[in-house]
Order: sequence, then C-alpha cells, then structure tokens
Amino acid sequence: MASESFALPEAALADYLTQHVSGFRGPLTASKFQGGQSNPTYRIDAASGRYVLRRKPPGVLLQSAHAVDREFRVLSALQDSAVPVARALHLCTDESVIGSMFYVMEHVDGQVFWDPALPGLSDDLRGTYYDAIIATLAALHAVDVDAAGLAGYGKPGNYFARQLARWGEQYRASETQPIAAMEILLAELPPRCPADDGRVALVHGDYRIDNLMFARDAPRILAVMDWELSTLGHPLADLGYLCMALRLPGQPPLPGLAGKDRAALGIPDEAALLRRYSELSGTQVDAAGPALDWNFVVAFSFFRLAAIAQGVAKRAQQGNASSAQALQAGSMAMLLAQMGVQALRDG
Repeated sequence: MASESFALPEAALADYLTQHVSGFRGPLTASKFQGGQSNPTYRIDAASGRYVLRRKPPGVLLQSAHAVDREFRVLSALQDSAVPVARALHLCTDESVIGSMFYVMEHVDGQVFWDPALPGLSDDLRGTYYDAIIATLAALHAVDVDAAGLAGYGKPGNYFARQLARWGEQYRASETQPIAAMEILLAELPPRCPADDGRVALVHGDYRIDNLMFARDAPRILAVMDWELSTLGHPLADLGYLCMALRLPGQPPLPGLAGKDRAALGIPDEAALLRRYSELSGTQVDAAGPALDWNFVVAFSFFRLAAIAQGVAKRAQQGNASSAQALQAGSMAMLLAQMGVQALRDG
C-alpha cells in the first residue's frame, strides 16, 4: 500500500538523529501531516521535544523535482533574516536511513489557515492578516541574495521564459490525458512572455496562505513553509501566484475566494493587494498599467500550477503520491488550465 511506503523506521531514525542533531534524544514517534503533497512532511515527537521532517517521496521522480536539499539551503540562508522561517537543523543525504533524502527543522507552534476566506476571524481582523502576508512577501523580495549566500541559487534573468520551458517539459513528462486548455497555454504564453526587465529576487514559488504559519493570537507570520520551488526569479511571479490562488473556486484541495464577497469579509481585493505591495516594495505594480502584462503573470501562474497538479496525478497513478488527496489535486489540472486561458484572454 502507498501509505506503508511513507512510514518511517522510527528506531533507526531516532538513532541517526541522536548522532547528528544537537540535543536530540529518542525514542520518537512520527506522524505524517495532512499537507505536503510534493514532499511528505512529518511531525516528530521525541523525548527531547518536537521537530518536523521533510523527505523526498519514494519511487520514480521527475528530474530535479522534490529538492529537499534546496529547501534546507534556503532555510539555512534565511535564519535570523527579516523573513520568518523554521530553524533548519540537519540535512541527511544518505538514502539508506529512511529510504530517501530528508531534513529536520524545528517545530513552530502556530496555526495554518487552509481557507483564504479566514472563516474563524472577525471581519475587522482579516485585512490585517492579508497585510502581514503582503509585508512578508515584500520582505522576501528585499533579501540581499549575495549577502545571504544565495547568489548561485538560480539563474538570473529571463525567469518567465525559463519557467515556461521547464514546466512545459515537466507537464509533457507527466501527461496522463490530453488537456486542450494546456495546449492553448503552451502555444500562447511564450509569445506573450515579457522582455526581461532586470529584476531578480529570491522567490518562494508557492506563496499562498496555507504555506504560512501564523501566531495563534495575532496577525503575525511565524514561518514561511514549503520552499521546494524557491529560486532566483522575478518577484512578480510570487505576487501573481498569490493572486491566482485567490481567484480559485472555494473548494478543496486548493480553496480560493471566487464568488466570495471580499468587501463584506474585510479582505482586500486584488487591486488593493497590488497597491500595498507597491508601497512596501518600492516597485510600482498596477494591473491596468501599460508597462505590465498582468494577465500574462496570472495566466502563467495557472499554467505552472496546472503542470504541478498534473505531476501529482502522475505520481498518484504510479502509486507514490504523498497524500490521499493526490488524485483529487491532479484532477484540478484541467480546471487550472481553463482558468489560465481565461486570465490570458481577459487581457
């Protein structure tokens, strides 16, 4: 069974961590978190405290995917920076320990919001949480990559063109059925790709509300999580991805805000989010401005997420997807592609 393939050898893992993580003491128990469809993530309860472990999934994987070593590198680089992250403790490249590469980080005690409508909060608080989301994103894009030791973390320049090529290849490698909307995006996005404007920043790659750990009692982000897709790229890719996620229908596995009355909920609309990002980053972003093809940015985000969802579907078909929701997430590839075409045609 697939679930058995994700079980951890607890005794052997405890012995290993005792030798390699300062202060660690076993025995331990490991519980897999609900999320982490790409890289399985576990809560580790040990005699010395609580930790989090992220691993590569078992089985045949797409080349360059599931790079937990890159996650560990960026977490280590951002320690004590203006970007809140969990403290990285140890990277294990020896696959014989649990069957794949993994790393261990501190456990951050906070709360994750799976629904961007923030149903558990009052109307007057929701805007402050979204302000924290935008402020943290602006702080991320302000990181001095050279000073952080991340100068070689990605190829600078031509980010959108390179990403289109990469995810087009990944999509082709994981196709399970024809998707007409993806063929349209594959044909129409490259000609719309904006010329490189020289902006390069550390980008998260999967910046959405359920990858943020908030304090339990305040609109404060304690940790930005799931850095697998991070690289050096164009900062507007993260902003477009956040706005893309908010356009999604209000249903799992990736619930959005489509059809919700944002004003009544106290949640800023897309234009307000762009204005706030402009204020905090010092970079003018205007979806209606002539200098920016914002529809391309959003359509690109839908295309990229559709390619990722298709990869989840492929792994589910092969039996090595890391979540019971994998088939459901993979089925969203068609919907995401259709929404990408709509975003592109809106412009």
